[in-house]
Amino acid sequence: MKMLLAATTILLASLPAAAQKQEVLHLYNWNNYMSEETVKRFEDLCKCKVKQSYYGSNDELLAKLQAGAKGYDVLVPTMGAVESLIKRNALMPLDKAKLPNLKNVMPGYLNTAFDPGNTYSAPYAMSITMIGYNDKKIAELGLPTDTWALIFDPKLLEKLKGKVTVLDDQRELFAAAARYLGYSVNDMDEEKLKQARDLIRKAKPYWAAFNAQSYIKELTVGNIWVAHGYSNDLFQANLDAVAAKRPFGIKHALPKEGAVLALDAMVIPKGAPKPELAHQFINFMLDGRNSADLTNLIGSGNPNDDAQKHIKPEIKANKAVFPDAEMAKKLEMLKDLNAKQLRTLSRLWTEVKLK
Repeated sequence: MKMLLAATTILLASLPAAAQKQEVLHLYNWNNYMSEETVKRFEDLCKCKVKQSYYGSNDELLAKLQAGAKGYDVLVPTMGAVESLIKRNALMPLDKAKLPNLKNVMPGYLNTAFDPGNTYSAPYAMSITMIGYNDKKIAELGLPTDTWALIFDPKLLEKLKGKVTVLDDQRELFAAAARYLGYSVNDMDEEKLKQARDLIRKAKPYWAAFNAQSYIKELTVGNIWVAHGYSNDLFQANLDAVAAKRPFGIKHALPKEGAVLALDAMVIPKGAPKPELAHQFINFMLDGRNSADLTNLIGSGNPNDDAQKHIKPEIKANKAVFPDAEMAKKLEMLKDLNAKQLRTLSRLWTEVKLK
């Protein structure tokens, strides 16, 4: 027995470290935000495993980290949440020498006001909050699709009563109302916010629900005809409708008044167990082929210039996914709010929901 134990010890000692204990990258991500093929490719490259956990909103991510959650190597928050994490001193500065593929990111998505110099974040993907609609029903009704009036104007909503959902998200809904009224999505003037509140209240009786979770399915089966939602979700809704052979398609349109642009980025939290592996992963995802996988999977916008040659032509041609220069001028990213602004917005949101 002693000889057997000694032989086993010698054998283990002779094995590579990775064979004795495989490294694990802990990724905290949005659901359905990375293809299985991409994950497998990285695992094969680094001889490691990727373990993903999921969150449904930036608020959920921030709350969990604030409560003391640890053990994550990479997070993928939206830039407003990145700004909040930077203010909390919760992120590790990126080692740019380990990220040569950062050069692939389009200059317009680098050096943002949220993270000057990209000290903490590497752009991953983008989405736009817009309007999704049942092409057959809206054509029959003869309604315009290029304006937020489709979800806010009672004259149009009379034809859609009970067939419209809006995001159950105070920032996003107030932002859409602000653009319709001609204001910036980040204008926190209380009187302007009250105008947005009143606009929402007048439209609310015509809506079926506030819905941030199941509107893809509701669009796909035809229960609703118009949804205020995210571009990648609306892209998925159309794929599902086609797969189910529905007699309609789900189109998505950018309102002419402007909309919210969400830029998601990869960051490394302070105390990450595997910072070296985290840098390897971020650099891997900045490679054009790997970055393009996400766009081809869910129709997300892509800030990676090297990815463009790998993206399906029909997705590249979709201006709701890749807006032209004129429309891009009307897109804004949501900024982090201070405590007073949050209290004001939350109070007005409560007034919307309860009345």
